[in-house]
Amino acid sequence: MRRILTLFLLLPLALLAQTEDQRQIEEIFSQSLTNGKSYSWLDYLSNQIGGRLSGSLNAERAVTYTKQEMESLGLDRVWLQPVMVPKWTRGVKEYAYIESGPGKITPVNICALGGSVATPDGGLRGRVVEVNGIAEMETLGREKLEGKIVFLNEPMQPDLINTFQAYSGCVNQRYAGALEAAKYGATGVIVRSLNLRLDDLPHTGSMSYGDLPAEERIPAAAISTKDAELLSTMLRLDDKITFYFSQKCRVFEDVKSYNVIGEIKGSEFPEQIITVGGHLDSWDLGDGAHDDGAGCVQSMEVLRLLSETGYRPKRTIRVVLFMNEENGLRGARKYAEVASENGEEHLFALESDAGGFTPRGFSFDCRDDQFEKVLSWKQLFEPYLIHLFEKGGSGADIGPLKNGQTVLAGLRPDSQRYFDHHHAANDTFEHVNKRELELGAATMAALVYLVDKYGFNSSEIKG
Repeated sequence: MRRILTLFLLLPLALLAQTEDQRQIEEIFSQSLTNGKSYSWLDYLSNQIGGRLSGSLNAERAVTYTKQEMESLGLDRVWLQPVMVPKWTRGVKEYAYIESGPGKITPVNICALGGSVATPDGGLRGRVVEVNGIAEMETLGREKLEGKIVFLNEPMQPDLINTFQAYSGCVNQRYAGALEAAKYGATGVIVRSLNLRLDDLPHTGSMSYGDLPAEERIPAAAISTKDAELLSTMLRLDDKITFYFSQKCRVFEDVKSYNVIGEIKGSEFPEQIITVGGHLDSWDLGDGAHDDGAGCVQSMEVLRLLSETGYRPKRTIRVVLFMNEENGLRGARKYAEVASENGEEHLFALESDAGGFTPRGFSFDCRDDQFEKVLSWKQLFEPYLIHLFEKGGSGADIGPLKNGQTVLAGLRPDSQRYFDHHHAANDTFEHVNKRELELGAATMAALVYLVDKYGFNSSEIKG
């Protein structure tokens, strides 16, 4: 009887808390959609600065701009965290063609992969061997691959609804294709762009030579999906055709750059840190609007939205714009290293690095009991058609914070169009929808609000 009475008395308190949460989240979404700043910030980052390769002048300009904008928000603290990052430049535009006979050439669209060495001064020409992924190279061996250009033509699996799963299934050919092909004496690699549609846009991305000596490294380039189909067809008709490509990329010594960090100190538990962020660097072909300018401005907007709605955080909420996610994760590792050295307690970390598309929900890397707490908030998001709350991955930049206690999460927008733009020349501001971007920022702010208010300790009031 006493237990029933206790539950009866607590019920109005739970309903009151839910009503307060509904009102706060409604105000967050209203502020973002009617008075948001994420779109104008992204406009400047994309159109006035542009692509932001680690170690580049544009990356420096982006650091200065975002620091100034965070300072204008009146945060308790804004600072730069130094980190040494790799510097790679593309050089003049790449050129390539298929030669089917004397004087019979068909130009194709390629771009150097990030971190690749250049071709010889006069370019590289050779016979082509097509393989469906790295594993097939082992079956062919040095006898078939030595002196050849290896054409890695494994496509993203189209029947996977989760496009990031499709990407994960074949990204190794881009990252390690040159390393593996060099072991068999190949002279270069051409990799099918990781893109689910057929178009003329080559998609760059990071690659690695591992511990391969500099003199054994071979040039690597991506070819557009349409031209990959063309090259594959021509090889089936005549396996003696040759491929020519020229690229002038260079690798330099590491240079100093920065993570950009801003925070609001918590009013009750300042030692508990909630981190939200994206990566400030991007590839150079487009202006990095979706990857990951969107995540950076959404993260900045989280703090602004909480302030604009009059909410005073109980815990310290920190925005981190990470440098060098695309080709090294140096910024992420530096942030986690400094956090460990300072004995910081990270309660929660949220990353946005899947484009500025319509938000569908979140994936969480956490314990089962922590996930149960998260699920109790799901109904608050359903009026906004945000239903996806699942256990899974979070984000590359917050990954180094994983310790078995910190809850990690990733914003999950609709992913069907993301790889149309990923690492390509059409990752530009004009392809970002203002309303979708603002909905994503509000979604992140709403989750941060709930985590800050309720935490994950079972002794705290449940949401």
